[in-house]
Order: sequence, then structure tokens, then C-alpha cells
Amino acid sequence: MASRAPCLLASRGIASSPHLARRLKQTENEIVQMFRTPSPRNEDAVAALSPRYTNSVRVLDERFIRILKIFKWGPDAERALEVLMLRVDHWLVREVMKTDVGVNVKMQFFRWAAKKRNYQHDTSTYMALIHCLELVEQYGEMWKMIQEMVRSPICVVTPMELSQVIRMLGNAKMIGKAITIFYQIKARKCQPTAQAYNSMIIMLIHEGQYEKVHELYNEMSNEGHCHPDTVTYIALISAFCKLGRQDSAIRLLNEMKENRMQPTAKIYTMIISLSFKMDNVHGALSLFEEMRYMYCRPDVFTYTELIRGLGKAGRIDEAYHFYHEMQREGCKPDTVVMNNMINFLAKAGRLDDGLKLFEEMGVSHCIPNVVTYNTIIKALFESKSRVSEVFSWFERMKGSGISPSPFTYSILIDGFCKTNRIEKAMMLLEEMDEKGFPPCPAAYCSLIDALGKAKRYDLACELFQELKENCGSSSARVYAVMIKHLGKAGRLDDAINLFDEMSKLGCTPNVYAYNALMSGLARACMLDEALTTMRKMQEHGCLPDINSYNIILNGLAKTGGPHRAMEMLTNMKNSTIKPDAVSYNTVLSALSHAGMFEEAAELMKEMNALGFEYDLITYSSILEAIGKVDQE
Repeated sequence: MASRAPCLLASRGIASSPHLARRLKQTENEIVQMFRTPSPRNEDAVAALSPRYTNSVRVLDERFIRILKIFKWGPDAERALEVLMLRVDHWLVREVMKTDVGVNVKMQFFRWAAKKRNYQHDTSTYMALIHCLELVEQYGEMWKMIQEMVRSPICVVTPMELSQVIRMLGNAKMIGKAITIFYQIKARKCQPTAQAYNSMIIMLIHEGQYEKVHELYNEMSNEGHCHPDTVTYIALISAFCKLGRQDSAIRLLNEMKENRMQPTAKIYTMIISLSFKMDNVHGALSLFEEMRYMYCRPDVFTYTELIRGLGKAGRIDEAYHFYHEMQREGCKPDTVVMNNMINFLAKAGRLDDGLKLFEEMGVSHCIPNVVTYNTIIKALFESKSRVSEVFSWFERMKGSGISPSPFTYSILIDGFCKTNRIEKAMMLLEEMDEKGFPPCPAAYCSLIDALGKAKRYDLACELFQELKENCGSSSARVYAVMIKHLGKAGRLDDAINLFDEMSKLGCTPNVYAYNALMSGLARACMLDEALTTMRKMQEHGCLPDINSYNIILNGLAKTGGPHRAMEMLTNMKNSTIKPDAVSYNTVLSALSHAGMFEEAAELMKEMNALGFEYDLITYSSILEAIGKVDQE
């Protein structure tokens, strides 16, 4: 027997040293002794105890799991399979994939099992490993396994598994690969179900490939064996709503009803929201009525879109009516609904009603959040409330355990700047910095503008430089504010240099920046340069607004006289941008200063007919001019 041992070891490819032989025997004893249990747990024992044994009652031996955790995959774990008499089959592979050992161990075991005699992986074992790889985000290996599974002659991918594969590739952002594999599996006579098509459609929607969604829907409908279900319609209607294609969304809604499918509250809500965005208030309200007629109960999301849409359309009373209706119907308003209602009431000058709603929130156990307080603080500033009252709400917010957001500070800083409390605004900016908030361009913009109006240009420039140093750049709006005040201060060269700096730093000038520069040029009587700037503005794809034209009109009135101003006003009447009250008052002032009272009287009649009011400064200048004529 002793002479046969070296031959046996040699035949297994292992060195025949006595030390290694002892180690092999020790390992075998460890496996048997360390994990021995009082009762038999191997498959033969289970089969003997229960002649009706099936895979459903089969349990993976815990000793083998412990072996995998201690020794990982290797000779020791392989020996454990033999000692514990575990049969390598599809069930065992799936069970190993469920264990909480590392994915690399699972991969090694999976590859080893594939080499076993009389065993081949099937779809279920591939899918088990693919799920494991997805969980640890090893998407490259996951894709390899999917390809290997599809190419395997014995793997039959079902529509359910196809749906899972598409979902996993979609989550991994492997959209092209998902489309490829979908058509590969489909070509192997796997007829995709609605669920598989839905996985494709939802994936494409998440990636914004809306046109491809429509193609897939047509393909699904034309094949005959697979019909859209509710999930399909929700996904498709969502896609059309995001594209702003209201007609297509409504066509699908009608198609659902024709196919005797009940549209869900989510479907109605999406189309109602789109109708409001398309300024089709009547269509939105009609859909809401249809929804109730179809016994589809509106939920809190439906009422949110209804209230938000009506509020934005200025129909506050109707929004308030639906707010009360939702409560009567047993639909409890949430914080989003309350925030919207408070915001719209405040903007409509009904701040007291908004504050009453705030108090109702506590009664209905609807907890105010930072947006609620921001809305009220902003409304208080806009309603010219006392600063002490505004600040008391800020303190109340912190007392409620709600941390102010950067937007809270931005609202407060802007409000204090507009009420000439610049020092208080500066203190709040420092508080923001102490709390670790990133620099807020809107807050800096408000402060720079307030400092410019107060003619504290050096401090404004200092804050502007601070913003650039902290952010690496600045927004076009902040540049516009600085350029405007530099122009007003007569520092036109600095304003021009700042405008040129914008483009060099990759900050594209917007209409406000162009207007600020043109205003400075016109103020300095450099009208030709202002007109050149306006042409450059158009060449760079930035469309002038009414303020752009009024800046040029004001410059013409001062340097070119009333006739050129009247000529430009006439041209504006025939253009896409029509003159406003400022335009008329600018020309009226020029006419009155030139003593052209008949022309001024005609222009005043025209203003009355258009519903424009005379500017008080303009009206005073007319009276002053008439007085001088009478004295002469």
C-alpha cells in the first residue's frame, strides 16, 4: 500500500513529499471534523428520509458555505464537495450564487462547474451569476456573461428573462448593447411580451430617446401577438408629454379607452400637466372632468398639477376652490400643495389668506419645510412688510428645527438690499460662508447691485472679485450688474474691459450684459458704438429685447433730436418688438423739450388709445416746457 501512495499522488499531478501528503490528510480531516453535524445532511440521506424529495426542499449544506467563506474557491473547497457528497447540478450553482461570498469566488466556481463532466450551464445559472455581477456593478463581466448565455446552444432565453436583461443593461447605461441583445434574442424565436417591450420603452425614455420609443411601439403593435398594456401606455404618454406632443398623448389616451382599458390617475395627471404647460387651461379642466366621469379618482398629484396650473394662469380663485374640493373628497393636501397655494395667494396680494393656510398646516399634520418658509419670507418682502416681521419668520423657521437653505439666505440678502439695509445683508453673506454654503451668485448679485446704487463702487468691485476667486468665474447676470454700475459711474473703459473679459473666460454675454454696455455707451453719447454693439449682439445669436431698443431710442432722443427718435419709434411699430410706455415717454420728452407741442399732443392721444400712462417725469417736463414758452 505504501508503494502505491507516491504513484497515486503523481497521477494527480501533486508532488509526493511526505509533508504534502500529511497536509492533504489534515485538510480532509478538517473538512470532515470541523463541520461534522450530529445528523446526516447529504443528499443521499435526504433522499432516503423523503422519497418525495424535490429541489424545492433541498437545502445547501451550511458546512460548504462556511468552507467557501474560509478557503474561498480552490482545492479545499473542491475537496469539500467530494467529502460532503454534493452533486454539481443547476440547483447547486444557483444556490452558490445566492450565498454571501465574494463575486470573484462565485465566478471561479461558475467556471469550474462548466468544466465538469455531464454538466452544462443553463439560462437559470447564467441569470443567477448575471444578477450577482449587476449587484456589484461589474458591468463589463455582466455583458460578457449575457453574450455567452445568448450564444449558448442550450440556453433558451424566455421573454421574462429578456425583460430582466434589458432592465439590467438599461441601469448600467449600456443602451446600445441592450438594443442589440433585444433583437438578437428576438431573432432566436423568442417572442417578446408586453413586459419585455415595456422594459425597452422605459429604458429609452430614461435616456431621452423618445423617437425610438415611438418606433418600438409601432413594432410592438404591428406584430400581432403582443398588445400594449397599462404600463406601456403610461410610458408612452410620459414620453409624448416630455416631448410636448399633446395631440399624440391624447390619441393614446383615447386608444386606451377604445381598447376598454381604464386610464390611471397618473395618465390623466401627466396630460393635465402638459395641457397647462401648453396654456390650454380649458383642455386641462376638461380632462379633469372626464377623469371623474370615468370614475378615476384624482390623487394628491392630480390636484397638485391642477392647483399649480391654475395658479400660474392667474386663476387663483379656481385654484383655491380645488384646494378645498380635494379636502372634501377626502384627499389630504401635502406640503407641495400647501406651498403652491401659499405662493399663489401671496403673489395675488392675498398674503393674509396664505398665512392662514400656513396655520392650517399644523392642524392637518402637514409639516412646513424650508420651501414653505422661503415662500412666506419672499412674500413678506414683496408686500413691503416690516423688516422685523420678516426676520421673526426667519427665527421661527430655525426654532422649528428647519435649517435655512442657500436660497433662504439669497431671499433675505436680496430683501435687505432692496430696503437699503446693506450692512445687514453683508452680515448674512458672512453667515452663509460660516455655515459652509457655496458662494451664491444671486446673493452676490443683489449686494453688488445695492452697493452700485449706493455709489460704493470699490466695495462692489471687491465683492465681484471675491465671487470670481471663490467660484472660478461669475455668471453673466453678475457681470451685467457690474458693467451697468461702472457705466453709470463714468468708468466706461473698465466696463468695456469687463465685457471683453466675459468672452475670454467662457461666460457668454446675455441680453442683460449687452444692454448694460449699450446703456453706458449711450450715456457717454457714444451712440455709434452702442449701435455697433447691438449689431454684434444679433450676430452672436443674442436677440435684443424692448430694453435694448429703448436704450438706443433714449440715446437718439438726446443726441440725434426728436426727429430721429420719432423715426425709430415708427420703425419699432412695424417690427416684431413693439414700443412700450417707456418708448413713448422717451419720445414725448424729446418732443416737449424741442417745443414740438402739436406732435407731442398727437403722440399723447396715441398713447391714450394704446392704454399707456404718461410718465410723471415726462409730464412734468412737458408742463415745464409749456411754462417757458408762455414766459417768452
